[in-house]
Amino acid sequence: MTVSLHTSIQPRFRTIDGLSIRYAESEDPGRGVHALLLSPWPESLYAFESTWSRLAEHAHLVAVDLPGFGHSERRDALLSPRTMGEFVVRLADEFGLEQPHVVGPDIGTSAALFAAALHPGRLRSLVVGSGGAAVPLQLGGVLKEFVESPDLDPYRRIDGRQMVTAAMRKIERYTPSDTAHEDYLSAYEGDRFVESMRYVRSFPADLPVLSELLPSIQTPVLIIAGRRDPIVPPVNAEFLHERLPASKLAVLDTGHYTWEDAADEYAAIITGWWNGSYAVVGHPAGG
Repeated sequence: MTVSLHTSIQPRFRTIDGLSIRYAESEDPGRGVHALLLSPWPESLYAFESTWSRLAEHAHLVAVDLPGFGHSERRDALLSPRTMGEFVVRLADEFGLEQPHVVGPDIGTSAALFAAALHPGRLRSLVVGSGGAAVPLQLGGVLKEFVESPDLDPYRRIDGRQMVTAAMRKIERYTPSDTAHEDYLSAYEGDRFVESMRYVRSFPADLPVLSELLPSIQTPVLIIAGRRDPIVPPVNAEFLHERLPASKLAVLDTGHYTWEDAADEYAAIITGWWNGSYAVVGHPAGG
């Protein structure tokens, strides 16, 4: 039986570069391993409630709601993958994380990759996936609509809680705790959801730039994708795997929410990665 572990996550706030940023931190198990977890959209750091205790056995965790997402304060200038990538490195600096692993599903994918590309050697490894990456864009469902819509006005008439409720229906097997569910809804109420859409609407400008940078990224990258993801089809993961020089691809039998619908497998793959397979991918035999 899966027991909800949300009580292990204790959100706090810290002011970073003038913004109120929400985070949660685990005890350090003393392995000398640190990991920065970036919340997916439209969820929050509670998205890691089903994997938190298992990941915390292997690394000191710092989970963060990126600016404009979850319950962190927004700055419009940061709502693009490239500028958010710079902020990811700023987060690692702020929390004193020396060469941390980064776990960035969903919107964290492009931000983490930009961080690795623009700051070689700063991050030990990346775990990404379920986030837009392919060029030309290969997105589905409402995400495709969000990116291609001529303007945001139609969405301003819809309360953010309704948008999140619709998104949560795509979770196939996992049931978020009541704490997590309400946290997701309150994170995007009012206009917070529509304003957060600015990030994915910058994909047409930023993803082609990222595509050109992918072959230069030497940081080991683990890509985890859902085989039946209707929002970010697996072609995005394949696109990354084909271009990143040190990468591994794991395709799980899920839809979009791999980190929740396949929590046990997701955590096992990541801890195995942290415990050594990232180094093998980074330094292939004969490479």
